Amino acid sequence: MKERTDHMKYMEGMEVLDSDVMERVISSMEAYDYGAYTAADVEIALQHSICTPEDFAALLSPAAEPFLEEMARKAQQETRKHFGNSVYVFTPLYISNYCENYCIYCGFNCHNRIKRAKLNEEEIHKEMAAIAATGLEEILILVGESRSMSDVKYLGEACKIARKYFKMVGLEVYPMNSDEYAYLHQCGADYVTVFQETYDSDKYETLHLAGHKRVFPYRLNAQERALKGGMRGVGFGALLGLGDFRKDAYATGIHAWLLQRKYPQAEIAFSCPRLRPIINNDKINPKDVHERQLLQVITAYRLFMPFASITISTRESARFRDNIVTIAATKISAGVSTGVGSHVEEVQDKGDAQFEIDDNRDVDEICRMLQNKGMQPVMNDYVYV
Repeated sequence: MKERTDHMKYMEGMEVLDSDVMERVISSMEAYDYGAYTAADVEIALQHSICTPEDFAALLSPAAEPFLEEMARKAQQETRKHFGNSVYVFTPLYISNYCENYCIYCGFNCHNRIKRAKLNEEEIHKEMAAIAATGLEEILILVGESRSMSDVKYLGEACKIARKYFKMVGLEVYPMNSDEYAYLHQCGADYVTVFQETYDSDKYETLHLAGHKRVFPYRLNAQERALKGGMRGVGFGALLGLGDFRKDAYATGIHAWLLQRKYPQAEIAFSCPRLRPIINNDKINPKDVHERQLLQVITAYRLFMPFASITISTRESARFRDNIVTIAATKISAGVSTGVGSHVEEVQDKGDAQFEIDDNRDVDEICRMLQNKGMQPVMNDYVYV
């Protein structure tokens, strides 16, 4: 059997930052003993007007589960204080599903036999025009992690096209160096989201068997490189269910908190995805992360970082999404497909999906739901001059 490469060793061409953020995140996570917290610790955390890292740790512990209603009420108050009734609506667009990584839980992994596809510039134009016609003003561009099939120039051209149709452009693509992030920012990208998947490096090593994604520290430092490259915002997320979800959620929060303190101008966002079934493997599902645990994580994020945006994924049920936007989530996707091409007939189902979604509602349906809940759907709140 071929010996796997060292997942902690950088590959050629990968930028190494002079930063202690990763060391501080991992040491904090390793020291986190969530079983040591008591109901009294949770009550103290809920009494504080400013949530400290220690309070955050208590709110993520099993001891906090009986306090979920109180956490939700306080999270709702914080959300209203900073965001009012606004909920931002966007959609993702997958423009390629080629991938060079071997991640055993992902539908795009290079050994999975799926229909691969990549949109050309004309197809990207058509897809984005169709999405913009729904009234959306924000797009999230996604690709499988293949530099050879979706290089930085290709991504840059996609960002330039997106700028013709949208006021906000996000990227959820493979990690890259700070100068590459700077180039994509110049092309029109506003923010970058990178899922660490799990912050447990030993678990990470067993899940990512080959490809650039195997390099744990390069991925973990991606948000900081993006900020150094001039990106306005960065998003964080662990794929809940891959490892110990409490430790992963804690590490995600500490990671975001440390970068917010180091780069105070940065706009911080959280995503809280759970495992979903993938093509050719319907056994991929969250282990011990049920909706109550997901609610706990989301409300803890809101209390710890009240200014942060929180996105609720179509991985979750319509019922859960409808309720969480009234409590803590401030961003919701609509008209979603995780396959390549889906918004115009000639590009329909061009490439297979990354995972199964659970909420298929279009933009109008999501906006009506928000209005019925007393919320205000917002397409964009930036004015460029």
